[in-house]
Amino acid sequence: MDAGERFLSLLPEDLRGSVRRGLPLSGLTTLRVGGPAALVCPVQNPEQALRFQQTADQAGLPWFVLGGGSNVLADDRGFGGAILKIEAVGLERQGDAIAVQAGMPFDALVAATLAEGLCGLEFASGIPGSVGGALAGNAGCYGREIRDLVGEVTVLTPGGRIERRGPEECGFRYRGSALRDAGDIVLSAVLRLHRGGLDAAVAERNAHLADRRAKHPVTEPSAGSWFRNLDPAEPGGRRQPAGVLLEEAGAKQMREGDAAVFARHANIIVNLGHARSDEVRRLVSRMREAVQRRFDVLLQEEVRYLDPSAPAGRTI
Repeated sequence: MDAGERFLSLLPEDLRGSVRRGLPLSGLTTLRVGGPAALVCPVQNPEQALRFQQTADQAGLPWFVLGGGSNVLADDRGFGGAILKIEAVGLERQGDAIAVQAGMPFDALVAATLAEGLCGLEFASGIPGSVGGALAGNAGCYGREIRDLVGEVTVLTPGGRIERRGPEECGFRYRGSALRDAGDIVLSAVLRLHRGGLDAAVAERNAHLADRRAKHPVTEPSAGSWFRNLDPAEPGGRRQPAGVLLEEAGAKQMREGDAAVFARHANIIVNLGHARSDEVRRLVSRMREAVQRRFDVLLQEEVRYLDPSAPAGRTI
């Protein structure tokens, strides 16, 4: 009996019946690239997350957490372990705060909070992916980040404990967090918002959505911005967009098979139809090398690669 069969045999019947075999990762990620996942386990609540995690560890089966599927490049070889697919989408208002589960689409949360008359998240309008991924990666744009609004995050630790973390315990940084570093699974969060200025907040949301429609792919699959923006040249300064360096280095003319740099944004890779993971990785290498040759700057990837040969579903 292999690890996958052992995992299934150890699950209670109700959870075993929810597991799907062989789903293509291309259908679970926004870039639409990737081979079959051996097992996909939908997670609707913390108890299911804990049971799937404990059972996978007991069976010796690698596992990887997936939310909305953005900022991830899956391999065409697929993934031989269990994908824990976070699908819980509950939302509850708590005064001027919102308690939200990790599987909720991030942009849907922005719309829902404004519908409740609460402001603060409008800067994130149009950001793809789930709330859990946004928290683990400290998503942000237009000079603001989700960490500025965090009151509390509930996680499942690698040791199988469900814990609540204050913002100072989350170790937020630019496009990352101690939560992701530790392998914690984000289950839910409480975000501190505010009332007042709703008309301006709605106008800001509409402006950001229009800006994204003008600069970002609308129909072509993509993973989002591929490289991190550069650190400020001086304390308190603005980050230099990686897309500016990529454009000046000629990245917009680059293509590998059906993987191509987006014509309107040099820091975005799009799938023109049937892109393969090796084509994407070759294109990423060309983009990075072009910037390094031109500016002597080594860009750091924001998109994570799900390595099918890495232990415990690690990404590189």
